[in-house]
Amino acid sequence: MEKVLKFKQIPIFPLPVVLFPNEILPLHIFEPRYRKMVKDIQFRTNNLFGISYLSPETVISPSEPIPMVGTIGCVAEMREIQMLPDGRSNILTIGVVRYRIEEYVKSDEPYLVASVSYFQDDEEDTELLRPIADEVFELFIKIAKMAHEFSQEKGELPDLPQTEPQTLSFLIGAAFNLPAEEKYELLKLRSTFERLQRLREKLKEIVKRVKSATKIVKIAQTNGHGQRKIDME
Repeated sequence: MEKVLKFKQIPIFPLPVVLFPNEILPLHIFEPRYRKMVKDIQFRTNNLFGISYLSPETVISPSEPIPMVGTIGCVAEMREIQMLPDGRSNILTIGVVRYRIEEYVKSDEPYLVASVSYFQDDEEDTELLRPIADEVFELFIKIAKMAHEFSQEKGELPDLPQTEPQTLSFLIGAAFNLPAEEKYELLKLRSTFERLQRLREKLKEIVKRVKSATKIVKIAQTNGHGQRKIDME
């Protein structure tokens, strides 16, 4: 919040992707208007700009790929930039905090500029959040270990630190390749508890699928000598 509060207006980069707070997102900048945006944010907004999700439900009209007023996005901070000889660039960004587009600002710039309001999740009872946060974290660790064993990779898993519930919900949500529509629904939520609830159900589904896949692989590795059949649940 401290990074963004002084910037009431930010450039908006509409994309068909959803960025979560603390999620890392590499981008290739090639359009002239966004090349200029990358140059401008280094001097005007301390490397900050907004990424707003483009979908049929969030745009003004099919012919105008402009996010509607009221849509939710995430501020991105440009951490690294690699300039290419032809003017294009590769940048590395990280999500900072969510915003709501309040109105678009008339500007001479070729890219969109909007007045935004920033927000975090609503305050909730920590005694209510901690048990479900612990459960979601344990499910995530379980999936990570199962995936590690399934892939037969050598070496140990890196330590995965547990953090406070809101940050945890976004970090775990970013760790899976969720459809953009599902990510956007999670991004909009202002209840950490509800986001964790949805992630818990998603993680339970993944645990079930990974267990089934592991069972199939183990039986297949017997080359028919195990006298076991695959139970397709």
